[in-house]
Amino acid sequence: MGGCCTDAAGELTRESNKLEILGGEVSMRKMVLLIIALLLTTATLVEAQENKLGITLDLTYVSKWMSKGVEAYGQQGGLFKTIDLDFYGTGFGVKVTHRNSTSSGNVDNQRFDYRPYYRSRLFEDKPYVTKYNISLGYEHYPGLARNVSNTTFEWIFAFSWPEIFTNGIVPTYIAHYEYPAGSHYNFAFITGWVHRFILGYDIPVPQLPAPIHISTELAYTDGLGDADHDWSYFTTGLATKFKINDNISLNPGLYHQISMDDSVSKRDVTYARLTMKYKF
Repeated sequence: MGGCCTDAAGELTRESNKLEILGGEVSMRKMVLLIIALLLTTATLVEAQENKLGITLDLTYVSKWMSKGVEAYGQQGGLFKTIDLDFYGTGFGVKVTHRNSTSSGNVDNQRFDYRPYYRSRLFEDKPYVTKYNISLGYEHYPGLARNVSNTTFEWIFAFSWPEIFTNGIVPTYIAHYEYPAGSHYNFAFITGWVHRFILGYDIPVPQLPAPIHISTELAYTDGLGDADHDWSYFTTGLATKFKINDNISLNPGLYHQISMDDSVSKRDVTYARLTMKYKF
Protein backbone atom coordinates (compact mmCIF):
# COMPACT_ATOMS: atom_id res chain seq x y z
CA MET A 1 0.00 0.00 0.00
CA GLY A 2 2.86 2.35 0.92
CA GLY A 3 4.51 1.77 -2.47
CA CYS A 4 1.23 2.42 -4.26
CA CYS A 5 0.70 5.68 -2.39
CA THR A 6 4.30 6.69 -3.05
CA ASP A 7 3.90 6.01 -6.77
CA ALA A 8 0.62 7.93 -6.85
CA ALA A 9 2.16 10.86 -5.01
CA GLY A 10 5.10 10.84 -7.41
CA GLU A 11 2.75 10.80 -10.39
CA LEU A 12 0.77 13.71 -8.97
CA THR A 13 4.01 15.60 -8.40
CA ARG A 14 5.10 14.97 -12.00
CA GLU A 15 1.68 16.07 -13.33
CA SER A 16 1.80 19.16 -11.13
CA ASN A 17 5.23 20.00 -12.51
CA LYS A 18 3.92 19.52 -16.06
CA LEU A 19 1.05 21.86 -15.32
CA GLU A 20 3.41 24.43 -13.88
CA ILE A 21 5.60 24.17 -16.98
CA LEU A 22 2.57 24.37 -19.25
CA GLY A 23 1.28 27.33 -17.29
CA GLY A 24 4.69 28.94 -17.66
CA GLU A 25 4.59 28.35 -21.41
CA VAL A 26 1.12 29.87 -21.68
CA SER A 27 2.19 32.84 -19.57
CA MET A 28 5.29 33.25 -21.70
CA ARG A 29 3.19 33.15 -24.89
CA LYS A 30 0.85 35.75 -23.44
CA MET A 31 3.83 37.89 -22.47
CA VAL A 32 5.34 37.61 -25.97
CA LEU A 33 1.99 38.48 -27.57
CA LEU A 34 1.61 41.41 -25.18
CA ILE A 35 5.10 42.68 -26.02
CA ILE A 36 4.39 42.39 -29.77
CA ALA A 37 1.08 44.24 -29.32
CA LEU A 38 2.81 46.98 -27.32
CA LEU A 39 5.55 47.33 -29.95
CA LEU A 40 2.99 47.57 -32.76
CA THR A 41 0.95 50.10 -30.78
CA THR A 42 4.07 52.14 -30.01
CA ALA A 43 5.08 52.10 -33.69
CA THR A 44 1.59 53.21 -34.68
CA LEU A 45 1.60 56.02 -32.11
CA VAL A 46 5.01 57.22 -33.25
CA GLU A 47 3.78 57.25 -36.85
CA ALA A 48 0.56 58.96 -35.79
CA GLN A 49 2.47 61.75 -34.04
CA GLU A 50 3.96 62.69 -37.40
CA ASN A 51 0.53 63.02 -39.05
CA LYS A 52 -2.75 64.75 -38.40
CA LEU A 53 -6.25 63.38 -38.08
CA GLY A 54 -7.72 63.52 -41.58
CA ILE A 55 -11.33 64.68 -41.84
CA THR A 56 -13.21 64.75 -45.15
CA LEU A 57 -16.83 65.78 -45.60
CA ASP A 58 -18.48 64.38 -48.72
CA LEU A 59 -21.82 65.50 -50.15
CA THR A 60 -22.94 63.49 -53.20
CA TYR A 61 -26.01 63.77 -55.39
CA VAL A 62 -26.92 60.97 -57.81
CA SER A 63 -29.78 61.18 -60.30
CA LYS A 64 -30.17 57.39 -59.79
CA TRP A 65 -28.63 55.36 -57.02
CA MET A 66 -27.25 52.27 -58.75
CA SER A 67 -26.33 50.03 -55.84
CA LYS A 68 -24.29 47.20 -57.37
CA GLY A 69 -26.43 47.41 -60.51
CA VAL A 70 -29.82 47.82 -58.78
CA GLU A 71 -31.92 51.00 -58.89
CA ALA A 72 -32.15 51.29 -55.11
CA TYR A 73 -34.57 54.25 -55.18
CA GLY A 74 -36.33 53.39 -58.43
CA GLN A 75 -36.88 56.52 -60.54
CA GLN A 76 -35.73 58.79 -57.71
CA GLY A 77 -32.31 60.25 -57.10
CA GLY A 78 -30.27 60.04 -53.93
CA LEU A 79 -28.36 62.33 -51.59
CA PHE A 80 -25.43 60.95 -49.60
CA LYS A 81 -23.70 62.73 -46.71
CA THR A 82 -20.42 61.20 -45.52
CA ILE A 83 -17.80 61.97 -42.91
CA ASP A 84 -14.49 60.15 -43.42
CA LEU A 85 -12.01 60.03 -40.54
CA ASP A 86 -8.44 59.04 -41.47
CA PHE A 87 -6.64 58.07 -38.26
CA TYR A 88 -3.35 59.95 -38.49
CA GLY A 89 -2.13 58.32 -41.68
CA THR A 90 -1.96 54.85 -40.11
CA GLY A 91 -4.20 53.34 -42.81
CA PHE A 92 -7.07 52.88 -40.37
CA GLY A 93 -10.19 54.98 -40.70
CA VAL A 94 -13.96 55.00 -40.51
CA LYS A 95 -16.73 56.36 -42.73
CA VAL A 96 -20.25 57.21 -41.62
CA THR A 97 -22.78 57.83 -44.39
CA HIS A 98 -26.42 58.86 -44.39
CA ARG A 99 -28.31 58.03 -47.60
CA ASN A 100 -31.75 59.25 -48.52
CA SER A 101 -33.95 59.55 -51.58
CA THR A 102 -34.63 62.95 -53.12
CA SER A 103 -38.35 62.06 -53.02
CA SER A 104 -40.39 62.79 -49.89
CA GLY A 105 -42.23 59.49 -50.28
CA ASN A 106 -39.19 57.38 -49.40
CA VAL A 107 -38.59 58.39 -45.79
CA ASP A 108 -38.38 54.78 -44.62
CA ASN A 109 -35.68 54.09 -47.21
CA GLN A 110 -33.12 56.42 -45.63
CA ARG A 111 -30.08 54.48 -44.48
CA PHE A 112 -27.04 54.84 -42.25
CA ASP A 113 -23.78 53.07 -43.08
CA TYR A 114 -20.97 52.69 -40.54
CA ARG A 115 -17.79 51.45 -42.18
CA PRO A 116 -14.37 51.04 -40.49
CA TYR A 117 -11.60 50.32 -42.97
CA TYR A 118 -7.90 49.69 -43.44
CA ARG A 119 -6.04 50.74 -46.58
CA SER A 120 -2.42 50.44 -47.56
CA ARG A 121 -0.05 49.40 -50.37
CA LEU A 122 1.92 46.24 -51.15
CA PHE A 123 5.02 45.64 -53.31
CA GLU A 124 6.24 49.24 -53.30
CA ASP A 125 8.67 50.18 -56.12
CA LYS A 126 7.42 47.25 -58.20
CA PRO A 127 5.42 47.44 -61.43
CA TYR A 128 2.72 45.39 -59.69
CA VAL A 129 2.46 47.72 -56.67
CA THR A 130 -0.98 47.02 -55.17
CA LYS A 131 -3.28 49.45 -53.41
CA TYR A 132 -5.92 47.82 -51.24
CA ASN A 133 -8.80 48.85 -49.02
CA ILE A 134 -10.61 46.33 -46.81
CA SER A 135 -13.71 47.40 -44.89
CA LEU A 136 -16.73 46.06 -43.04
CA GLY A 137 -19.94 48.07 -43.11
CA TYR A 138 -23.04 47.91 -40.94
CA GLU A 139 -26.06 49.14 -42.90
CA HIS A 140 -29.45 49.84 -41.33
CA TYR A 141 -32.65 51.80 -41.87
CA PRO A 142 -33.47 53.87 -38.76
CA GLY A 143 -37.17 54.24 -39.64
CA LEU A 144 -37.81 50.49 -39.75
CA ALA A 145 -37.47 47.55 -37.37
CA ARG A 146 -34.10 45.92 -37.97
CA ASN A 147 -35.44 42.39 -38.38
CA VAL A 148 -37.91 43.35 -41.13
CA SER A 149 -35.70 45.81 -43.04
CA ASN A 150 -32.64 45.13 -45.13
CA THR A 151 -30.22 45.46 -42.20
CA THR A 152 -26.94 43.91 -43.29
CA PHE A 153 -23.22 43.60 -42.86
CA GLU A 154 -21.13 44.13 -45.99
CA TRP A 155 -17.48 43.31 -46.54
CA ILE A 156 -15.70 45.17 -49.34
CA PHE A 157 -12.31 44.02 -50.65
CA ALA A 158 -10.86 46.52 -53.14
CA PHE A 159 -7.55 46.16 -55.00
CA SER A 160 -6.00 48.31 -57.74
CA TRP A 161 -2.74 48.22 -59.69
CA PRO A 162 -1.79 51.79 -60.73
CA GLU A 163 1.58 50.93 -62.34
CA ILE A 164 1.00 47.54 -63.92
CA PHE A 165 0.35 49.00 -67.39
CA THR A 166 2.74 51.53 -68.93
CA ASN A 167 -0.01 53.21 -70.97
CA GLY A 168 -1.81 54.61 -67.91
CA ILE A 169 -4.69 52.13 -67.74
CA VAL A 170 -5.44 51.21 -64.11
CA PRO A 171 -7.27 47.94 -63.37
CA THR A 172 -9.33 47.59 -60.20
CA TYR A 173 -11.07 44.60 -58.65
CA ILE A 174 -13.76 45.05 -55.98
CA ALA A 175 -15.55 42.21 -54.21
CA HIS A 176 -18.69 42.79 -52.11
CA TYR A 177 -20.03 40.20 -49.69
CA GLU A 178 -23.29 41.08 -47.96
CA TYR A 179 -25.40 39.16 -45.44
CA PRO A 180 -28.13 39.86 -42.82
CA ALA A 181 -27.02 41.45 -39.55
CA GLY A 182 -29.18 39.03 -37.52
CA SER A 183 -29.97 35.32 -37.58
CA HIS A 184 -33.76 35.69 -37.82
CA TYR A 185 -34.01 38.70 -40.13
CA ASN A 186 -36.51 38.66 -42.98
CA PHE A 187 -33.93 39.37 -45.66
CA ALA A 188 -31.90 36.17 -45.25
CA PHE A 189 -31.95 35.71 -49.04
CA ILE A 190 -29.81 38.83 -49.46
CA THR A 191 -26.62 36.83 -48.77
CA GLY A 192 -24.23 36.78 -51.69
CA TRP A 193 -21.32 38.25 -53.61
CA VAL A 194 -20.82 40.82 -56.34
CA HIS A 195 -17.50 40.93 -58.23
CA ARG A 196 -16.64 44.14 -60.10
CA PHE A 197 -13.87 44.42 -62.69
CA ILE A 198 -12.96 48.02 -63.53
CA LEU A 199 -10.57 49.75 -65.93
CA GLY A 200 -9.78 53.45 -65.58
CA TYR A 201 -7.83 55.86 -67.77
CA ASP A 202 -7.13 59.60 -67.51
CA ILE A 203 -7.13 61.78 -70.64
CA PRO A 204 -5.59 65.26 -70.21
CA VAL A 205 -7.71 68.08 -71.63
CA PRO A 206 -5.95 71.49 -71.92
CA GLN A 207 -9.23 73.35 -71.39
CA LEU A 208 -9.89 71.59 -68.07
CA PRO A 209 -7.98 71.86 -64.80
CA ALA A 210 -7.99 68.07 -64.35
CA PRO A 211 -8.02 65.09 -66.76
CA ILE A 212 -11.18 63.39 -67.96
CA HIS A 213 -11.38 60.02 -66.24
CA ILE A 214 -12.82 57.27 -68.43
CA SER A 215 -14.00 54.11 -66.70
CA THR A 216 -15.53 50.79 -67.67
CA GLU A 217 -16.99 48.27 -65.25
CA LEU A 218 -18.12 44.68 -65.75
CA ALA A 219 -19.90 42.99 -62.83
CA TYR A 220 -20.66 39.39 -61.93
CA THR A 221 -23.49 39.01 -59.40
CA ASP A 222 -23.02 35.84 -57.42
CA GLY A 223 -26.39 35.32 -55.71
CA LEU A 224 -26.66 38.66 -53.89
CA GLY A 225 -30.33 39.58 -53.33
CA ASP A 226 -31.48 36.22 -54.71
CA ALA A 227 -30.25 37.27 -58.17
CA ASP A 228 -28.88 34.84 -60.73
CA HIS A 229 -25.25 33.75 -60.68
CA ASP A 230 -24.32 35.54 -63.87
CA TRP A 231 -22.72 38.58 -65.50
CA SER A 232 -25.15 41.32 -64.49
CA TYR A 233 -24.20 44.72 -65.95
CA PHE A 234 -21.63 46.75 -67.88
CA THR A 235 -21.10 50.45 -67.08
CA THR A 236 -19.11 53.17 -68.85
CA GLY A 237 -18.42 56.55 -67.30
CA LEU A 238 -16.82 59.98 -67.68
CA ALA A 239 -15.75 62.07 -64.69
CA THR A 240 -13.44 64.94 -63.82
CA LYS A 241 -12.46 67.17 -60.92
CA PHE A 242 -12.66 70.92 -60.34
CA LYS A 243 -10.49 72.18 -57.50
CA ILE A 244 -12.15 75.19 -55.87
CA ASN A 245 -9.34 75.77 -53.37
CA ASP A 246 -6.91 73.69 -51.28
CA ASN A 247 -9.80 72.21 -49.28
CA ILE A 248 -12.82 72.05 -51.57
CA SER A 249 -13.32 70.16 -54.85
CA LEU A 250 -16.24 69.31 -57.14
CA ASN A 251 -16.34 65.95 -58.94
CA PRO A 252 -19.02 65.59 -61.67
CA GLY A 253 -19.59 62.33 -63.55
CA LEU A 254 -21.90 60.82 -66.16
CA TYR A 255 -22.50 57.06 -66.45
CA HIS A 256 -24.45 54.58 -68.55
CA GLN A 257 -25.27 51.08 -67.30
CA ILE A 258 -26.17 48.30 -69.73
CA SER A 259 -28.24 45.56 -68.12
CA MET A 260 -27.10 41.99 -68.78
CA ASP A 261 -29.31 40.13 -66.30
CA ASP A 262 -32.99 40.88 -65.66
CA SER A 263 -32.76 39.51 -62.11
CA VAL A 264 -30.57 42.54 -61.25
CA SER A 265 -31.91 45.25 -63.58
CA LYS A 266 -34.47 44.98 -66.35
CA ARG A 267 -33.36 48.04 -68.30
CA ASP A 268 -30.40 50.19 -69.23
CA VAL A 269 -29.90 53.31 -67.10
CA THR A 270 -28.09 56.63 -67.65
CA TYR A 271 -27.35 58.61 -64.51
CA ALA A 272 -25.29 61.56 -63.27
CA ARG A 273 -23.24 62.04 -60.14
CA LEU A 274 -21.97 65.22 -58.48
CA THR A 275 -19.72 65.14 -55.41
CA MET A 276 -18.43 68.01 -53.30
CA LYS A 277 -15.58 67.23 -50.92
CA TYR A 278 -14.23 69.38 -48.13
CA LYS A 279 -10.96 68.32 -46.49
CA PHE A 280 -9.96 69.83 -43.17
